[in-house]
Amino acid sequence: MAGTGGARPSIYPSLLYTDAKAAIRQLTEALGFTELSVYETEDGKVMHAELVQGNGAVMIGSKGRGGRFDAALKDGGPAGVYVVVDDVDAHHQRAVEHGVEILMPPTDQDYGSRDYMARDAEGNIWSFGTYAPEVGV
Repeated sequence: MAGTGGARPSIYPSLLYTDAKAAIRQLTEALGFTELSVYETEDGKVMHAELVQGNGAVMIGSKGRGGRFDAALKDGGPAGVYVVVDDVDAHHQRAVEHGVEILMPPTDQDYGSRDYMARDAEGNIWSFGTYAPEVGV
């Protein structure tokens, strides 16, 4: 996976799902994320999960689990997240094989990237592409 040489990311998108366990399955099986950790409440809701791809990560949780973050996102709509991948076409094919809704097939962009866009089961938009801007550390 493309990345910045193993540097620790300083931004982690955090998304809440009605069915966080199903979201974790879709993100790992269809979109190539790796489960790093999952912490559940006593009643089985996902309190906090971390999924990684390349040197980046996303944090996932269940809606309705309580707490300030859950309350703050109560009326939040879908989010959009961009993820750098080395082989856009292979990544796209995997998503298609798992029935992910594709909003834009792999497309070469004017700025040099090759990207595709998908919608997860709860409406979040995931873009996968080769564009990886250099960020000063």
